[in-house]
Order: sequence, then structure tokens, then C-alpha cells
Amino acid sequence: MARDRSPAGLVGATPQQPSFEITFDGRPITTLPGRSVAAVLWSAGILAWRTTRRGGRPRGAFCGIGHCYDCLATINGRPNRRACLVPARPGDTITTQEGHGHAGLAV
Repeated sequence: MARDRSPAGLVGATPQQPSFEITFDGRPITTLPGRSVAAVLWSAGILAWRTTRRGGRPRGAFCGIGHCYDCLATINGRPNRRACLVPARPGDTITTQEGHGHAGLAV
């Protein structure tokens, strides 16, 4: 017997707004309103969405409260957004940020 469990179902929540879709590196992800970008990525099994400037090591959310900067992501074309603080919105486009996030800019 398959178990169909979700976080909302486990706590008995009944979301008032419908689910929506964002994309991460072109991959569509369906989520519920009220989640941060980091929470959406975590719930989809994505643990890293940035690489370090030196060594290209993977990073994702560490502190989850906006202090550590490990969760920086490029959101809707803007680099260096803290994914743990930015609420996910319908149609958001999240891309993996490499290094300082300005590689595509003519700076």
C-alpha cells in the first residue's frame, strides 16, 4: 500500500491558496504558497544551489535565518538573493549561482 504523505497532510493543514509552479535550472517544481525559495528547493530534494568562488564547492541553506549567506541564489536574474528569506512566488525562475554571481555581467 503506497503512502501519499505531504507536510500539509501530516499537520492537517488546508491551504487557502492553490499550489503554483517555479523553475529551478529549468526544472519545474510545484509548491504551496508561504514557503521560502530555500524551503521549496529542500522539499524538492535539492540541497545545493550555489558554488563557492574558490573550488566550486556546492552550497545550500545552512542557518536558514539569513545570517550565513550559504543559500545565495540567482532569483529572476538577480544574483546574491538569500533563498532562505525570499518567499517563492508563482513563475519564479531560480538558477544555480556560481561564484559571486556576477559572471554574466560585463563588470
